[in-house]
Amino acid sequence: MLKIFLLKAKQLLINGQEKLTRKQFIFLSSVLIGIVSAFAVIFLKAFAHWVYYFATSMNSILQLSFINSILPIIGILLTVFVVKRVLGGTLEKGTSQILYIVARKASIIPKKQMYAQIITSSLTVGLGGSAGLESPIVITGAAFGSNFAQQFSLTYQERTLLIGCGVAAGIAAAFNAPIAGVLFAIEVLLVDVTISAFTPIMMAAATGALVSAIVLNENILLIFKGKQTFDYNNIPFYVLMGLFTGFTAVFYARNFLKTEHYFAHLKLGAYRKALIGASILGLMIFIFPTLFGEGYESIKTLADKDPGRLLENTLFADYNSNSWILLAFVGFSMFLKAFASGITLGSGGNGGNFAPSLFLGSYAGYFFSKFLNLTGLTDLPVSNFTLVGMAGILSGLFHAPLTAIFLIAEITGGYDLMIPLMIVASVSFAISKRFEKHSLDVKNLARKGNVFTSNKDTNILCTLNIEDLVKKDYLTLEANQDLEKVSDFLAHSDQVIFGVVNNDNELDGIVYFNDIREIIFDNSRIKNTLVKDIMAQPVHTVHLFDSMETVMNKFEKSNRAFLPVLKNGKYYGFITKSDVLESYRNRLKSMVFE
Repeated sequence: MLKIFLLKAKQLLINGQEKLTRKQFIFLSSVLIGIVSAFAVIFLKAFAHWVYYFATSMNSILQLSFINSILPIIGILLTVFVVKRVLGGTLEKGTSQILYIVARKASIIPKKQMYAQIITSSLTVGLGGSAGLESPIVITGAAFGSNFAQQFSLTYQERTLLIGCGVAAGIAAAFNAPIAGVLFAIEVLLVDVTISAFTPIMMAAATGALVSAIVLNENILLIFKGKQTFDYNNIPFYVLMGLFTGFTAVFYARNFLKTEHYFAHLKLGAYRKALIGASILGLMIFIFPTLFGEGYESIKTLADKDPGRLLENTLFADYNSNSWILLAFVGFSMFLKAFASGITLGSGGNGGNFAPSLFLGSYAGYFFSKFLNLTGLTDLPVSNFTLVGMAGILSGLFHAPLTAIFLIAEITGGYDLMIPLMIVASVSFAISKRFEKHSLDVKNLARKGNVFTSNKDTNILCTLNIEDLVKKDYLTLEANQDLEKVSDFLAHSDQVIFGVVNNDNELDGIVYFNDIREIIFDNSRIKNTLVKDIMAQPVHTVHLFDSMETVMNKFEKSNRAFLPVLKNGKYYGFITKSDVLESYRNRLKSMVFE
């Protein structure tokens, strides 16, 4: 029945594609992608919310303080099972893969990503893994957009635009925050789009937020109603808060990556690794139950008038009225979140860092303001700092201050905190950028030389493949050859540069035609000169693993039009500056949105 419905829907859209203009069809597509992405969010959010309350109910009935510790172990093991048995043994994680796919894979996302992220993240996060659902939501929305475009034979530019629509709709639906959805799609992922791309992205975000608001219960969404009035006298403390969240974001990013990398590279079987990692996570959750799942319920509790409820059903329940014990509990939860999230993802679970950034931000804001209040130095509005702290960490981790500002403004139901949000987000971003060149999700790409930033030239250069530009058919010379042989080469070739190689195909030097022009045309000298006498050592060589930005820097430093390319230390060919620039121009034309 469902298959028949989908076939009829597809035929209807094909007919519509023939009757509508190109722009009208894109607008229609953006709305449809917004609807589908919103329902994916609804499923994920509702499932995670249901599991959280199921675990809480079981805990209150059975009085088993360790039930929340068992569920994450089950969830991560089930995730590993699904990846190995259903998804072919591999699963791409993190929103950075969207950047890579847009740049290197022609915006073609595999079909399995339309369901793989939903299944695995539901199991991991829904059963208590200390991660977030937003990254899987973003990838799922992007996959819907890409595969929709493929079904209707849309162009690369249109596929990329619909990926942005899926991303915006996913974030908008997850938080009922359409402006934040648009900004996230553009600021974090599609860093180089024109004004004409805004309209379909805005339509998708608005659709996603509308569907989510209609279907999802308000208590499932992260919404805050209790705020205190902004007092401009607290501006110096908001600046300090920005510094605090900036350094906290750097701490989280570095320790999360170290932890994830350590567990991901453990030389153990997948199930054994998952069991060990999940058991450690379960122990951490046993002591600090706030590390369970997304943590949104604890964020709401912390921003409430009675944050002491965080200590209920914990080892510290008897001290729920002690402000210093609560503050210490919040501080340790902050410190451990990076390790809990790293273990969750590194040991085989699936999720993202969006929710952990909000968790960490709210806890950082509470810790900062409550500590100052308890010391008697001042009397800060704790709920306000709890909210703006989320913007600080989000801005610092993802290098996305605009998304952070408008997301928190939208989920708080107004813009009363706009000034402190701007202060904290911008200061945190500046601190994080000073110590971390790339955002958390982009750092893995940076290690591989696949960095995509807000610099348009750098982005386009990163999309060029050195292998495609290498000229491998150039004639080579040997060091002991005389120049008469070179003269014969020149008579039958238009080459102006020759690589000098030995029997092991190692590069001994380079012969430039312009450097030997006088000798070649002097019969008395050509017979008595060997190649090794006139060859030059290359100032710079290019390796296949170099980024194209590195290659262009080498061209500038060497002031040469040709550079030799090495593969595994052996001579491989030459790359020319003119070919790189021509490829750059062609790629620039193909990436401009109509």
